[in-house]
Amino acid sequence: MISNKKTARIAGLLYLGVVLSGIFSLMYVPSQIIDYNSPLQTYLNLFSFELLYRLGIISGLLCYTFFLFLPLVLYKLFKPVDENYAKSMVILAIISVPMYFLNVQNEFTVLSLLDVSTNTYGFSSAQIQSQVMLYLDQYDNGMRMIHIFSGLWLFPFGYLVFKSGFLPKILGVLLMLGCFGYLINFIGHTISPQYANMGISSYISLPASIGEIGICLWLLIMGAKNSNSNNEQNNIS
Repeated sequence: MISNKKTARIAGLLYLGVVLSGIFSLMYVPSQIIDYNSPLQTYLNLFSFELLYRLGIISGLLCYTFFLFLPLVLYKLFKPVDENYAKSMVILAIISVPMYFLNVQNEFTVLSLLDVSTNTYGFSSAQIQSQVMLYLDQYDNGMRMIHIFSGLWLFPFGYLVFKSGFLPKILGVLLMLGCFGYLINFIGHTISPQYANMGISSYISLPASIGEIGICLWLLIMGAKNSNSNNEQNNIS
């Protein structure tokens, strides 16, 4: 039987893959390439940093591949705590994976528009720039939909961490707060086009960021102690 500590460290390693590839694909690459105020500059950046853009696509696919297996490993860890919450955690997490893979089609369409040698669409340069921005916007819209489930899975996950007895309760609280942060940001972006410029979203998403990075490092470094309370809970049930 695999111990809690070993299972936790496998989960931590997968989580680290999610965090690192996610930061690269969702934060670093867009910050280097996309200028939402200048379609021309974005278009030029895509030509100058096309390899970086392609690496960002690969990194994003890796991120959600790691994320496909992460909740399955976490399920093994948390099933003795509360099986129903563990199942909910897995379902809500995995739903986002096929959504992301479908959304990546928007990024590949941008690459098709950049391929001048095979461009038979008859668009002018200005039209191609507009199309590029359109598909980048569509990708962002898709990510907002995906982030609904990126938030929802954190609530049962946080509850399980809080109730586990072998992980810090504060991380569970932060994860549950992070769930609401994702949902508030989704509603804010949907209601107000200027929401991103308000600077509120970074503060609202802070509990999720601290909670997810914190639990990732804790699982990876500290693992999780084997607890007799798991067997006691099973006997009581």
